[in-house]
Amino acid sequence: MSSIWLTVLGVTGLLAFAVLMLPAAKRLNFPYTVLLAAVGILLGVLEALVGDNDLLVPVSDFLTALRNFNITADAVFFIFLPALVFEAALSIDVRRLMDDIAPILMLAVLGLLLSTFLIGYAIQWSTAMPILICLLIGAICSATDPVAVVALFKEVGAPKRLTILVEGESLFNDATAIVLFSLLAAMITEGESVGIVSGVLTFLKVFFGGVLLGYFFGRVLCWLMQLFAKLVLVNITLSISCAYLSFIVAEHYFHVSGVMAVVTAALVSGSIGRTILAPKLWQELEDSWEQTGFWANSIIFVLVGMAVPKLLTNISMTAIVGLITVIVSAFVGRAIITYVLMPTMTKAGMGKTVSTAYKTVMFWGGLRGAVSLALALAIIENPAVAPEHQDFIAVLVTGFVLFTLFVNATTIRFVMGIFELNKLSPIECILRDRAVGLSLEKVSDKMEYSATQLSAHKDLTNDLIQNYQQKSRALKKMESSENSVAVEDWIRMGLSILGAQERRYYAARFTEGIVPSHIFRLLTAQLDDLLDALKDNSVTGYQLQIERNLAFDWRFKMAEFTNRNLSVQTFLSQRLAERLNILVVKRGALESIKDEHLAKLRPYIDEQAYDEVTAIFNFRYQKTEQALTAISGQYPEYAGQLFKRQLSQSAFWQEEKEYQNLLSDGLITHDVYRSLTAEIQQKSVDLNSLPTLDLQLNPEELIKKVPMLVHCSDEQIKQLTKLLKPMLAFPGKQIIRKGDSGDNMYFIANGAVNVQLENQNKTLVTGNFFGEIAILKKLPRVADVEALGYCSLLALNHRDFQAFLKQNQDLKQQIEKAGEERLNALSQSPQIGMPT
Repeated sequence: MSSIWLTVLGVTGLLAFAVLMLPAAKRLNFPYTVLLAAVGILLGVLEALVGDNDLLVPVSDFLTALRNFNITADAVFFIFLPALVFEAALSIDVRRLMDDIAPILMLAVLGLLLSTFLIGYAIQWSTAMPILICLLIGAICSATDPVAVVALFKEVGAPKRLTILVEGESLFNDATAIVLFSLLAAMITEGESVGIVSGVLTFLKVFFGGVLLGYFFGRVLCWLMQLFAKLVLVNITLSISCAYLSFIVAEHYFHVSGVMAVVTAALVSGSIGRTILAPKLWQELEDSWEQTGFWANSIIFVLVGMAVPKLLTNISMTAIVGLITVIVSAFVGRAIITYVLMPTMTKAGMGKTVSTAYKTVMFWGGLRGAVSLALALAIIENPAVAPEHQDFIAVLVTGFVLFTLFVNATTIRFVMGIFELNKLSPIECILRDRAVGLSLEKVSDKMEYSATQLSAHKDLTNDLIQNYQQKSRALKKMESSENSVAVEDWIRMGLSILGAQERRYYAARFTEGIVPSHIFRLLTAQLDDLLDALKDNSVTGYQLQIERNLAFDWRFKMAEFTNRNLSVQTFLSQRLAERLNILVVKRGALESIKDEHLAKLRPYIDEQAYDEVTAIFNFRYQKTEQALTAISGQYPEYAGQLFKRQLSQSAFWQEEKEYQNLLSDGLITHDVYRSLTAEIQQKSVDLNSLPTLDLQLNPEELIKKVPMLVHCSDEQIKQLTKLLKPMLAFPGKQIIRKGDSGDNMYFIANGAVNVQLENQNKTLVTGNFFGEIAILKKLPRVADVEALGYCSLLALNHRDFQAFLKQNQDLKQQIEKAGEERLNALSQSPQIGMPT
């Protein structure tokens, strides 16, 4: 029983002690995790000095409790590492990560291998230690831990891309280091001989095996989140279980990378989960993980720090020489990676350009921490490793970790300051001053009203109001003295602000249940693409991305292919239903911005830029409206179902808010509230699944829409149903290309096509047909045919065409007559005929 209270004393005392270091670190302007490590070292020294001194019984008991924790490699790996890794990966923007996945993987995999061999052979050259021991140290010392640096990035508001690069590198780097460490450790302790090919294969199996397993756990977690979307406590608990289960199952049962499993599970659940849970609930989950990560970091850095004095006990001159070699070779290797290999990959088109400022911060910010010390502990605890090698590894790894923590981490703020990465851009400064100035004007107006309500003394009121007015005038004067900002920069800023408003609109509609999770995911992805294009290629890129977002992507083309060639309509139906949903919600967002936010932008940006932003916004609105009109006109019944569903969901949301107000005012009891909301939630769940879109491609129904075929007998219609393949052509879809050989003729059951000849265009509408001349006369296509809007067609293959016409002479005569007339018209005047 006594050991239990001692353990509780140690844990609670440690957490209380650690959390008090947070305000101390802010006051001292010192990295929090570095301060924790320093405190841990001091506790380790104090623990050795105090011992069992009865005069300091509470302190002695506390240090005894900490000593009894017995920090081991397994404790770090199985207790702390899953929490640290999952928390770090959960908050990463996967889309931004994928933008720089090439340099990140290069740093994590290729960079780690280069660093390992450079450090290993340098140590072997300077100390004559066995090469496997040296390579093992190289692998351990190459595992980065950017906790202190990332914390600093968040504090000073560093660019998002810089944070993504550093965090992404660390996540994949740790996994790579642990895999390589395992291979080398097996060779040392078990005498295994691993060839290059088998080593590479083992590495790939362990690395990507962890990825696959983590993806599975992440998808399962997302599926469970979907089932319990409103139960935030359930989702928090499930996410914690996912982190630890993915790690343990990967390491213990499948013998693949547990770190990669946790990283992948967190990335999957982070990218999909935030579109399943309402933003408020997702924020609660992230807050819980931030707290968990804070606890894990606090405990691990103190405990590891306490272990440092013991690890440095048996220091020797050889170890000191080796430590100097590690420090020099590690920084040389990192310099080669960041300043040589990264630019080389950029020139080869494998990733975006990384500026010199970013590369310098990444070079100096490659800290080492808990993972490196845990790997060192794993070797020190292994009796198969010779004691002299254990001491050598302990001194080199511990010394190098301390150097990066107390030198690099404490000076990274200075390095960022050199490149002004922690400063606002000129346009951001002007925008800030304008926003503050306008806010101060509003404050002074409200103060006059408040003074009237409070019957305050007039002189006191005037003094306060004048104080705010003077501040506002000073900001305006400061702004007028600033260097001028290019109009294009103001336009970019204005469009970014509107993008933020659009994102908030989508989040609100998702919270209300109006927007399904997968539609919300697609909408935010399109918005991210739009804002990324704005950032990379300014206004031109933004306008091009507007067109791309409205275009029919590869998913539509695949769905159309399966419908045309395999007669499978399911995928095409899903894609069109998604498109209609996206356009409906997007149009609503643009309407909201137009009515509520566009005019509010005028005081904050340049007047000329405001006009340009308005013009670009109107262009996007018109394009969206045109696309929505086209598809809703083709499927008016489905569009009506969608609008009805949205209105119903909105009504349910408003109804639930009203019941919440009644509960807050004490007009109904909790039991009554639960009864009322349970009924609403059930109705809302019934509306969660989108209705199925009928493509209206039933051959028999389409045949009846073609005047030439409407008089066919029932038997002929049955024959035609077997021969004619219904297909849907999207707006702008090229159905026939000039010069191609003709395989099909087409009947227009619904819609219109544009036939493009060299000297004229002509529109063919419902009931017409085209493509017959190339089949009748065996000529190449002589015109381009493009769908105008959504067009339902019936395609007839040339073999089936000939066979059918032989059995239906009357229809054959009509088609041949039309073909001859078109050929004659073409030969007499190129302005008339329409042969295809």
